[in-house]
Parts: sequence; structure tokens; C-alpha cells
Amino acid sequence: MSATQTTNHFDVLIVGAGISGVGAAWHLKHQQPDKSYLVLEALEDFGGTWLTHKYPGIRSDSDLYTFGYRFKPWTGAPIATAEEILRYMGEVIEEDDLARHIRYGHRIGKASWSSADNLWTIEATRADTGETVTFTAGFLWMCQGYYRQGEGYTPEWEGMADFKGQIIHPQTWPEDLDYKNKKVLVIGSGATAATVVPAIAADCAHVTLLQRSPTYFIPGRNVNELADVLRELDIDPAWTHEIVRRKLLHDQDLFTRRSFEEAETVKNELLEGVRMCLGGDEETLKKHFTPTYRPWRQRIAFVPDGDLFQGVREGKASVVTDHIDRFTEKGILLKSGQELEADIIVTATGFNLNVLGDIDFVIDGKPLDFGKTVTYRGMMFTGVPNMVWVFGYFRASWTLRADLLGDFVCRLLAHMDEKGARRVEVALRPEDKDMPLLDWIDSENFNPGYLQRGMHLLPRRGDKPEWQHSQDYWMEKDVLPKVDLDAPEFVYDGKAATAKVERALEKA
Repeated sequence: MSATQTTNHFDVLIVGAGISGVGAAWHLKHQQPDKSYLVLEALEDFGGTWLTHKYPGIRSDSDLYTFGYRFKPWTGAPIATAEEILRYMGEVIEEDDLARHIRYGHRIGKASWSSADNLWTIEATRADTGETVTFTAGFLWMCQGYYRQGEGYTPEWEGMADFKGQIIHPQTWPEDLDYKNKKVLVIGSGATAATVVPAIAADCAHVTLLQRSPTYFIPGRNVNELADVLRELDIDPAWTHEIVRRKLLHDQDLFTRRSFEEAETVKNELLEGVRMCLGGDEETLKKHFTPTYRPWRQRIAFVPDGDLFQGVREGKASVVTDHIDRFTEKGILLKSGQELEADIIVTATGFNLNVLGDIDFVIDGKPLDFGKTVTYRGMMFTGVPNMVWVFGYFRASWTLRADLLGDFVCRLLAHMDEKGARRVEVALRPEDKDMPLLDWIDSENFNPGYLQRGMHLLPRRGDKPEWQHSQDYWMEKDVLPKVDLDAPEFVYDGKAATAKVERALEKA
């Protein structure tokens, strides 16, 4: 089908209507009300992860006081279901009249930058008609998330075709899946596996969690006592949200620093929490819930009310720590020689990294090799003008960074207006020319599988703070608002001279 001839122009085009994209729209409306903007979403509705994931029990793995927006008080339990999160996002859209700025069912295939015109041209395909629609924008705000929505990551194991039952990935969980009185085997050890197992345990004949190695969890009650007290005192919800949020962030900062400085002590504290949930079962704790790595090298999920461990303690679920040899007709043969029989095998084995929304990027007629750019603070990239990419935190809630970058983008847009600039990009300074270029993140710092598999697709980082994604909210919350937008690494309209230099020349 031929492309339409209509071109729609906006000052800012936001890619994605998930938690980041909806937040970006809010920030533009409140901080840059004169800017025209559009949100393009490939799915049929807002929500991203919380819309596409349908597996049983889906919930946040971090608290909603920090995962929620700073501008929208959260009034529910700290760990929330997908339904609750979608309702919260829907309220933001309704209260701030954002719906008219969002177009659903528009999948972007190509984004081309022209330095001659200082414009992005975006080509999107409409899901309802199949036609191609073209948009132009002065600025591109990438809020599309970081993994492919359409398919999860499942390794290729020998004999998978021999298995007579069903193999499913949680990311594409069939809504009509019947697991009642079935033997279910869940492969994985992360937050998804820890959510699925207790959610289905009561209905299955038995559910087994199969993991290669243990991971850390934080079990606890799904309540926030400080929030409950403040509500009982009838404190303004906005005040309650801010006070609880600050307390949680303070505690998380302390915990993160201690995980590096007092790794063994923190490890023992985490294990003690699991030990209590297991009723003091030392054998199970040591074999299945004692990781070999230090805390926070991978994300730590909160287990509300310890439901995963309660299921194991009560015999509704069991854990096996071993390596897969191959699939069989009946289930899985382990390296130890044990065969685990199953009617359904769930591969909660992660996801596929999505770099820039799997969009074909072209810069002045040349395809963009994102892996050959250098990141500026994990949000802008050398050689890529008028674009900011939202990638959140591993050790703190994603939305914390989405809010920080919302402020940054709006400040950058205002600064461009003040300068009369139509283009901004980041460039290495003379003192950066011999800087070593490293992987986007140090695997000794954080090493989940999806990053290790996709590291070659990600931008490079340098050995200086400006050219790294620090992953440190507690540092960035102070640094990003003070970034000097006239620093030498910012290039406006193709000119390396900064406003400071220009003012100095004018005075001379």
C-alpha cells in the first residue's frame, strides 16, 4: 500500500506510551506548554509492559512510591498489580488531557535526520489500515522501553521439539492457558519466575521452579507503615507521597552503598529474610536461595509477603537448582541425571534487548550504527542530533530517571529557544579524543543476561562521568539539574563554540 502524502509536523515526537512516554508528555505539557507534541505508540493502548504482559500475578518488583511519578501521589500498597498501575497511568492521561496527543497503533519503521533541514522524518505504519504515515519533528524523545514486546528470550535447548506438552514464555502467556491440576515447570530465577510460581501454585497439581543458580530476593509485607500512619493522620496525599518517597529513596541509597561496602553483611541480612520465610529450613536456603555473587550485581526483586517461599514451605511449590541437559517427551533431563516431568514448561528466561525500538535510524543519509556512538550520561549520543533516550535505573525504579530526564529535556528545549538554535548534539571534546572506549556498562557492576547478549548493540562509554550512564540516581538527582548546557560537549547548529565563548568574544 502506498504511503500517504500527508505530513504532520510537531516540535517534539515521543516514541512510546508506556510509563516513560506518558511521563514525557506530562512534563512537556507542564514545562513547555507552547511546544506541540505527539506520542506514537505501536500498541492498541497505553501501558507498555503493563499492557502486554498477561501472565498470572503480574506485579511491580519495586515500590510504587518510587516507581510512580513524582507528580502523581500513589495511594495503594507498595507493590502493585498491572491493573493497578494501568489505572494509575490512565488517571494521569485523563487528568492532564494527554489522550488527544497520543496515536495508538502506529509502529515506527524508520527515523531519518536531515542536518540541512534540522528535522527528523518519521515513517510509521498504521495497524488499522496498513498505510504509512509520515511525521516530521524538531526533537525526538525515545521512550520505547528496552526489550522487544512481541517475543521473550528462550534459549534453544536440545530436544525441545520432542516435548509433548506446551512450552510458553511469560511475555506471550496465552490468556486461555489451562494449568489447573497440571504439572508445571518454570525455568528461571528472576522476578517473573518468582511472581508466576506462587500465583499458580494453588491451582496446579504441582509447580517446580528450575534455576541454574540462586538469586537474591527481599521478602516483606506489602505495606508501608509510614504511609499508613500519615494517612491515618489525614495528611495531604501529596505530602504523604513525597515523605514516603524520600524515606524509601534514603533507605535504598544506604542499602545500595552497603551492598558494595559491606557485601557480606548485606548478603547475610538478605538470607536471614528468606530463612525466616522458609521456617529455618537451612538445607533449602543453602542449596536454592544462596547466590554466589555479591548483592546488586543483578536486580533484586521484592517478594510481597514472602509468597514464593511460603509456597515452597507448604509444599505447593518446589525448587530445583541444576543445569538442563535436554528436553524429553515428558519434560526435562538435568545434568545430574534427574528427569523433571511436566505438562507445561514456562521459560521465564528473560527478554530480548530492544535498541531504539528496532527502528531504522538514518543520519544525513547514512544508517546509524548505534554501537559506534558514545553515550552522554546514558541519554544522548555522539553523532545523533536532537534526540534523548530514556533508559532507567537497575538499582532504583525506572521512573525516577524518566522524571529526571523529563526535566532535562524541557530545560534543553528552553535553552535552544533562548539561543535561537535548531539543532543540538553532543561531541567528544579535545581532551576526550584519547579516552578509552568501553562497554556500555561494566559487567562487574551489573550483568543481567539481556545486557550481556546485547552489549554489542549498545553505545560505548568513556572513563569520564559525562560519557557514562552512572546508574546512580542519588548522584544524578543532584548533577543532572545542574548540567551546564553551554559546556563544550554540547554543539548547537553545528558550531562547537559555546555561548560562554561567544559572550567573551562580544565583550572583547
